[in-house]
Amino acid sequence: MKACGEVKALQEAKTVHEHLIGSFSPLKISIYNRILETYLKCGSTDDAFDVFEKMPRRNLTSWDTMITGLARNGLGEDALDLFSQFKQAGLKPDAKMFLGVFYSCGVVGDINEGMLHFSLMSSDYGIVPSMEHYVGVVDMLGSTGNLDEALEFIEKMPFEASADVWETLMNLCRTHGHLELGDRCAELVKQLDPSRLNEQSKAGLVPLKDSDLKKNEKKKLASQSPLEVRSRVNEYRAGDTSHPANDRIYALLRRLKEHMKEAGYVPETRFVLHDIDQESKEEALLAHSERLALANGLLTSPARGQIRIIKNLRVCGDCHAAFKIMSKIVGREIIMRDAKRFHHFSEGLCSCRDFW
Repeated sequence: MKACGEVKALQEAKTVHEHLIGSFSPLKISIYNRILETYLKCGSTDDAFDVFEKMPRRNLTSWDTMITGLARNGLGEDALDLFSQFKQAGLKPDAKMFLGVFYSCGVVGDINEGMLHFSLMSSDYGIVPSMEHYVGVVDMLGSTGNLDEALEFIEKMPFEASADVWETLMNLCRTHGHLELGDRCAELVKQLDPSRLNEQSKAGLVPLKDSDLKKNEKKKLASQSPLEVRSRVNEYRAGDTSHPANDRIYALLRRLKEHMKEAGYVPETRFVLHDIDQESKEEALLAHSERLALANGLLTSPARGQIRIIKNLRVCGDCHAAFKIMSKIVGREIIMRDAKRFHHFSEGLCSCRDFW
């Protein structure tokens, strides 16, 4: 189950789940929790909910796994509703659960509720906030664009902020274009732990983590999107024309583009960095790997079936807008996991609320 979760292999996870139920029932709570975690890592929140509801018993880890997993799938409201159910059942949250709650509040953009939970943490439950909790609150405030509030929160901390706190705010400032404050944070990170800053950080960029890149790979990563079809994985790169169904894939994308334009879609060609004419830029957007994966998914999967795509880089803004419109046109739920988070596209909307 753990291996299935790491590679987002949903069908294989279901097979293992069925084998466990058939061969080892009744399952231990720890096994149920692993199944929950796997389904949430695969982006299948429906399967996770089904398992959670049928569990004969739950422990704190069960609730915490669901709350954090739902939030990381962009379902912050569902995560907070589950936290309310947890409290109504007379259960007492632990320190770890509040980290998931802060993340959930950041997903829905409700910093007031997040700060209320931070206050109740100590007043109602006697939990002394750790440095990790302060990082979680800074991330919640900063991810919603409340950078000044995040800075004020740090300045009012009862102890000196760690390099983790300042590094979190530094990256969020640079993500939101608040470069001056980002540079100030970088100076503080440098004083506390110079090893945290790589060449990208020093240059004022949001740094890539080592885990974002393949070990020992020197060449730049090509944009790849594996698409799961009946337990098979099809891999695409931007501009790929090697697929046997290449002509059908591009023909479908062109037809969809016309329908999308009728629905108000305007290609954001600023995401094409090549010096080419407007028409060529639109054609280049059409050949992005996630679109090729989606088109093949539409051609090969059952009608109205869910389509699941994994992208090794962050999805571009134009493809994100396109996927929202396409989900409504084709009447499908599209689940994409990019380098940043899960995106659940359905009926013209995305679970990330256009922030990723």
